[in-house]
Amino acid sequence: MTIDNPTGPVGIADLSPLSRRKEQRAWYWYDWANSAYVTTTAAVLFSPYLTSVAEVAACGEAGTPENPCTTHLSVLGLGISPGSLVFYIVTVATILSALVLPVVGAAADRSARKKNMMGGFAWAGSLSAGLMFFVAGSNWQLGAVLLLVATLCLGASLVVYDAILCEIATPDERDRVSSRGWALGYLGGGLLLALNFGLLTVMADDTGLAVRICLLSAGLWWAAFTLIPFLGVRNREPRNVVPEPGSLVRQSFGQLWQTLRDLRSYPVTLTFLVAYLFYNDGIQTVIFASSVYGEKQLGFEKATVLQAFLVVQFVGILGALLFGKVAERVGSRKVILGGLLVWMLVVVAAYFTPERTFVLFLVLAVGIGLVLGGTQALSRSFFSLLIPRGREAEYFSLYQACERGTSWLGTLVFGLVHQVTDSYRPAIFALILFFVVGFLLLARVDPERGIREAGNTPPVVV
Repeated sequence: MTIDNPTGPVGIADLSPLSRRKEQRAWYWYDWANSAYVTTTAAVLFSPYLTSVAEVAACGEAGTPENPCTTHLSVLGLGISPGSLVFYIVTVATILSALVLPVVGAAADRSARKKNMMGGFAWAGSLSAGLMFFVAGSNWQLGAVLLLVATLCLGASLVVYDAILCEIATPDERDRVSSRGWALGYLGGGLLLALNFGLLTVMADDTGLAVRICLLSAGLWWAAFTLIPFLGVRNREPRNVVPEPGSLVRQSFGQLWQTLRDLRSYPVTLTFLVAYLFYNDGIQTVIFASSVYGEKQLGFEKATVLQAFLVVQFVGILGALLFGKVAERVGSRKVILGGLLVWMLVVVAAYFTPERTFVLFLVLAVGIGLVLGGTQALSRSFFSLLIPRGREAEYFSLYQACERGTSWLGTLVFGLVHQVTDSYRPAIFALILFFVVGFLLLARVDPERGIREAGNTPPVVV
């Protein structure tokens, strides 16, 4: 007798839960692997570092809160504020993601080698992350290209990684599995960040070189630990694939078009995607902008900002596990809504935080850590229930287009408001709009209806 995936074949004694647990434990480690890059590079060090490199190129020296760099870079004939550069790069990366990631997802749904695809994108991204070591002086162009490539590869690898969740966990297991993956990711990212904090402290006389070594360490960490899920998760044959003629590339574009056309048949799924686009844009922009805001607006040293991010990482472990436990009792959608209310409070508090007030900065870090992992982990598991079977990777490609620093509305608004006002305070406050819109849209989502429309079985608690 057999039972449909993910439970696998069953004999007289059902050993499939043990098999799933083994794969789930291996799967967790990709959160651990890529979180080193997300935390050390994307969230903490590279944004202010590349901003300083761009300021050197534009003004001859890095700016400070008392003496900001106001000379613009010339990019394709446009005047770009050095302080807005990284946000525009992420915006471009996300626009490209909107074109590339859905095709990656469609191809993954048709592939029997998902873990190979995940590993390939992960190792290409980790190579780009490691090469950031060579960004120095005024060479912001190399940094811009590497950030663009690493962001695209991270998004592509996560499309496949998230789709694998649907293969290795039943609906009732997904909140737990997703939350534990996020928690392990925060632990891994936090450990490397702590090591890098020690390096920055020891090499205080040469901060530039220390930052570059930290960037290299994140790339190596990402590459090395990707081996665990690559070896521990097994490939599976694709399921319920929509028939399309031609090569894999042509089939992928054909399936993408079919999915976009059929998305109207899943109104609850569509509503959640739009809600997620808004509130996750806010989350990702807060994460991406926090280090720049701490250094350039509040006047903290790199080491101080790093300490705050360590607080975020380790509080995030507790937050992810706590949110997962609460979701088992009341349902993931309600918990996400509660988390969004806390995000709104964080944005308002950040706007009013005085310069060089470390205690308040740490309070903000605790607030972010508490809701960050929980809202993201539960969003991933909740969305997995709203996806029609056989199209997991493709739907997760749409999800990933606004995930983990690949948002574009938030970074674009943040960059534009900063360019107009020459201040990060109104830029950070403007992000509250994304949380409000996301909250209102998510409140309209009917979980049970959406799960049944997608042809899936609702968990015990919705």
